[in-house]
Amino acid sequence: MSTDTKVRPEETTDETTSDDTPKFFHYVKKNKIAESAVMGTHVVALCGEVFPVTKSAKPGSPVCPDCKKIYEGLRKGE
Repeated sequence: MSTDTKVRPEETTDETTSDDTPKFFHYVKKNKIAESAVMGTHVVALCGEVFPVTKSAKPGSPVCPDCKKIYEGLRKGE
């Protein structure tokens, strides 16, 4: 059984700094990103956080430590 997890993290809207910059970006399933961005549906991050995709992470963006730990624990192709 294979899951398709997007390597690029996505952000949540409830963990933001005072200038509206996300505190963390989260890892979510790749096939749900476009749907969420277009339709406004919610995605579930590896850490369990649920949110609509509103922004894409840029290189060097802070990643949710829980998502990162879970992602690094996944075997290749899992």
